[in-house]
Amino acid sequence: MDTCKEKPELARGEESENKRVLVGFAVWLGATILVCGALDSFFGGIPLNFTVPLLNLPASVSMILYYAAILVAAIYIGVTGLKELVVERRFSVEFLMAVAGLGALALDYRFEAATVLFLYCIAEYFEGYIQDRARRTVEKISQVIPENARVLIDGKEVSVRVSEVEKDAVIMVKPGERIPLDGNVVDGFSHVDQALVTGESVPVPKRVNDCVFAGTLNTGGVLKIAVTKKASETLVSRIVELVVESQKRKAGIERLVDRFARFYVPIVIALAVFTAAGLPLLLGGGFETWFYRSLILLVVSCPSAFIISVPATIFVAITIAAKRGVIIKGGVFIEKLAGVKRVVFDKTGTLTLGRQAVHEVKRVDISVAEDEAITYAAALDQFSNHPIAQAIVRKAIDRKIDLSKVKVTDVVEVPGKGIVGLVNGKHVAIGNLEFMRELGCNCTDAFEITEGDVHTAVCVSVAKTGLAAVCVVDQVREDALKAVHQLKAAGVKTMMLTGDRAEIANDTARSLGIEEVRAELFPEDKLRCIEELKGKDGLVAMVGDGVNDAPALAASDVGIAMGARGVDVALESADVVLVKDELAQIPYLLKLSQKAMVIAKQNIAASLVIKFVLGALGLVGLTPLWFTVAAGDDGVTMLLLLNTLRLERVK
Repeated sequence: MDTCKEKPELARGEESENKRVLVGFAVWLGATILVCGALDSFFGGIPLNFTVPLLNLPASVSMILYYAAILVAAIYIGVTGLKELVVERRFSVEFLMAVAGLGALALDYRFEAATVLFLYCIAEYFEGYIQDRARRTVEKISQVIPENARVLIDGKEVSVRVSEVEKDAVIMVKPGERIPLDGNVVDGFSHVDQALVTGESVPVPKRVNDCVFAGTLNTGGVLKIAVTKKASETLVSRIVELVVESQKRKAGIERLVDRFARFYVPIVIALAVFTAAGLPLLLGGGFETWFYRSLILLVVSCPSAFIISVPATIFVAITIAAKRGVIIKGGVFIEKLAGVKRVVFDKTGTLTLGRQAVHEVKRVDISVAEDEAITYAAALDQFSNHPIAQAIVRKAIDRKIDLSKVKVTDVVEVPGKGIVGLVNGKHVAIGNLEFMRELGCNCTDAFEITEGDVHTAVCVSVAKTGLAAVCVVDQVREDALKAVHQLKAAGVKTMMLTGDRAEIANDTARSLGIEEVRAELFPEDKLRCIEELKGKDGLVAMVGDGVNDAPALAASDVGIAMGARGVDVALESADVVLVKDELAQIPYLLKLSQKAMVIAKQNIAASLVIKFVLGALGLVGLTPLWFTVAAGDDGVTMLLLLNTLRLERVK
């Protein structure tokens, strides 16, 4: 027969809510009856003019109220304990409490019997409340999704259940409404509050071609969205599913507790039986005295407090992370994150945005204003989709240069080389040295001033004379520097792996303070590096974009994927997913995981020590049964669960 196991599931749904309502009813009704009985007994008891059937005892108000309190608690405890013993063939805490209550009642300890069962109901209600709160934190994400969507069919709005909307359908979302499905904006502009999914505190601007997530709030204008995923495939649905499934991937400390309980509980139950039947013969004394002490050992025996506190600690940590837009796929990864001593970063798409940005404008003639060079370049580049061209256009927008006032004609783009055309009637070309030579432009001076610069540079030629060189660089994430500094302050080593040129990689690493760099690597080279690092200085976490870094992510002790660009791939390939590409979450995750493991170990140690002490005191008759329940089981359970809630204070 199995021993005491984790009683309530941590993601219990409607069944959990019904159970908590039943236990809550037992708590309040039982408390009222018990208090009335205690007051009546304190003032001498009010006798009644009849004898209690079966018990053959004179009735009093306090006796009736005590039995009523016991009956109310037994509705839940007795039925549950008997069901688990007979049907599931395992000792449960409900079974042990029912035996303790009946034993106390058999010894005519009516107040203790009622108190034991009442205290257990309080602990059960409190425990369920904490666990349901953690569950609702995750479920809240999915509950805000609208039931219906406005689907545009032949230009008309049709209300369709979200579960029935197909991919590629176009839906309309008005201001103040939540977006029902994942998709891409095809018309309109608005700001969308994504706090529920990604943890971002400020609404994000969304325009044509931007992706939006189900459950997020449209705060501004009307958006028309092309649906890319069905309701069951949305990011929100996947997040809830992964967090619920994460309970199945137990940490080593959870499995250790389960194995310990299998041996621990039967031994203590056998000791309780021996106390009742054997010690009166060996040490003398009345059967009633030793039977009462055996009940104390029986209550102490079930390690429900530390069995439930460890998975509760892990699950609370996972739900707190999910609330911040970080998906951890199981308790085993909480345990591993706590032991990470080195974090390895991919560069492009991880430390950087994978998007070019203008680093510097170097003018041949310093009397020419930077804005003039940028205006000429952006006027042509607005007609190109090349990453460098788009970077120059963004720079012009940042400088508030109005390109609509510039007349541009005869634009020709040569792939891989550059673009040429007439800007306000002047011959303008932007491109590499080879392109300039083909056009007969004199750009020697423009390229000479870029020598020694590790960044990519293009020349801006006006009237076939070099005006300036524009240097572009892959834009570093705003929070990358903060994340690296926090990791180093916590004693965690950092490293960069990239396929980019060594000069660019070293420059990026220096700007961020990363200690070690390996550049010009292929995916298989990154995999080899990770395997070399594992086991050297502790566990290794790899941070990548979840696409081309999949082999290295899988090989590392903990794979952390940037989820914004490739959410589906990231959810599948990584152990941890940053739904919002926020590197500052990584130091926080390590701190949260370390705190979770400390609390889990504290809970185990406190539970075992308190139970051992109370068991020993009960065996020699120094603690009453009701106090053992209040302090040794229910009290410890509530104390440990309160200790678990300290995770919410981790910043």
